[in-house]
Formats: sequence, C-alpha cells, structure tokens
Amino acid sequence: MNIGDPVELPVDGVLDLHAFSPKDVKDLVPEYIEECLRRGILDLRIIHGKGTGTIKGIVHRLLEKNPHVAGFKDAGLGGGGWGATEVRLKR
Repeated sequence: MNIGDPVELPVDGVLDLHAFSPKDVKDLVPEYIEECLRRGILDLRIIHGKGTGTIKGIVHRLLEKNPHVAGFKDAGLGGGGWGATEVRLKR
C-alpha cells in the first residue's frame, strides 16, 4: 500500500472521521450514506470528534442538504455525546 492509495472503509453504519481532513469529509460523508443505503443500513453514527467543531459543522451542513437524511442529532453519552452524530436515513 502506498501513500495516496484508496483506503477501504468498513460499511457498518459507523463512520469515524478522525483520520480524515475536512476537505475529504465533503465527499466521504455523502458517499458513505449512499453505500449504507445500498446495503440497507438506515441508522448511522458519524464520529467527528469534539475538537473545534469544524468537522461537526461540515457534517451537519452535509446532512441538512442530503435528501436521504430523515433526521440527525448529537449522539447520546454512550455513543460519543457531542463528538458524534446519530443519523436516520429514509427508506
């Protein structure tokens, strides 16, 4: 594996964005949503971290615009609190 090679992500409804830059998130989140829909996964958790809130803001703007998203909210304490977002997709 070389630098710049694509990384295969598991598609299990949990997307951890810690290893990605904000510019990567803009394409990654919509692509991940599409793949979850193809696999019948409707409940997602996107882990963006707490940090400065930049990635969380990007994620929330992407979710607001995405026609497949039925709703989203900060994860509960057991799911990462405000460092993660729970997403429900439309059937």
